[in-house]
Amino acid sequence: MNPKSRKLLLATHIVVSVGWIGAVLAYLTLVIAAITSWSDQLLPATWVALRLIGWYVIVPLALAALITGIAISLSASWGLFRHYWVVISLHLTVVAIAILLWHLSPVVTPLGTIPVDAANADVRDVLRPALRGELLHAGLGLVVLLGIAILNVYKPRGLTAYGRRLSELGSEAPARTQQWVRIMGFHAAALLLLVIIIFHVVAGGGLQLHN
Repeated sequence: MNPKSRKLLLATHIVVSVGWIGAVLAYLTLVIAAITSWSDQLLPATWVALRLIGWYVIVPLALAALITGIAISLSASWGLFRHYWVVISLHLTVVAIAILLWHLSPVVTPLGTIPVDAANADVRDVLRPALRGELLHAGLGLVVLLGIAILNVYKPRGLTAYGRRLSELGSEAPARTQQWVRIMGFHAAALLLLVIIIFHVVAGGGLQLHN
């Protein structure tokens, strides 16, 4: 990858990663506002906003951060599986996205499709306690994202067993190996994106606003 393309890719990765953190902060702010408010009308509106932010802001930014992060690792000397900090960042990102999708579909989506004017007493008794779970999920998610950001900035030293083997083989073998890893990495990223799109369609997280 030429320097201009890599700078563009790096800039994109930074923007979507920071945007992911910002979107989680906005999500967390809505949850805290709803928990601390005594307004019953705010509850269903908050859940609608959480559903929209979750599916249409956080999920796209998270997937973009994952894909651009993989592309940067494979185009740089760091590689994808050579250094522990890269492997840990990758695993944390994948786990965070998996938990995000697992949580949005069965929890946030059903509660976020309740019409604002249908918030009777029974509905409010369900919506308000469920906010505590959102506070936990969003809070832990923010901690994980900050941990990933710290790893990406400080880049602590430490080669994996795979990285040590490549170092022992010399420069020619790692170049050939990284080429195959790059190809497989891009295929894996494309496959992951396809699975997420199918999951999104099946989950029925359509952009539906209720009056």
